[in-house]
Amino acid sequence: MPPKLLVDISQIDKNNIIFDRDEILKYNPQNYEMQQLDAVVWYDKEARQALGYKDLTENEFWVRGHIPGRPIMPGVIMVEAAAQLSSFCMKRIFGTQGFLGFAGIKNAKFRGTVVPGERLYLLGEITKIQSRKFTAVVQGIVNDKMIFECEISGMNV
Repeated sequence: MPPKLLVDISQIDKNNIIFDRDEILKYNPQNYEMQQLDAVVWYDKEARQALGYKDLTENEFWVRGHIPGRPIMPGVIMVEAAAQLSSFCMKRIFGTQGFLGFAGIKNAKFRGTVVPGERLYLLGEITKIQSRKFTAVVQGIVNDKMIFECEISGMNV
């Protein structure tokens, strides 16, 4: 049984886009096929939490080869989406300067799949902020079910 969600997302207006792709691009350098965060719809600065999403389409770069005839989003791309939400929050919401690179992952668990046509919600909480490093817990949610969770570390490089 998966753990509880960090926040009850049923109480969040998921259609209220606070930060769109253009705003995200001002803080996250990933673009084109590597932009894995489409919008942020909620955040709580005091609680260090945010909810964003990635809409999956038939045009994703991995669809043709992962897995032919039954495309599923690779777990590593889910982790990339989690890292992009975390990095965006650190830069846009908490004012961290410079490029934040991927520093590590712990406790990754995958409980389901994400396929084209679905919206992957990313619910994150920044759990630790240091001078050059941060840690976040991120949960991936599709159709109100937790699909994956992980702990991401990033650092200023």
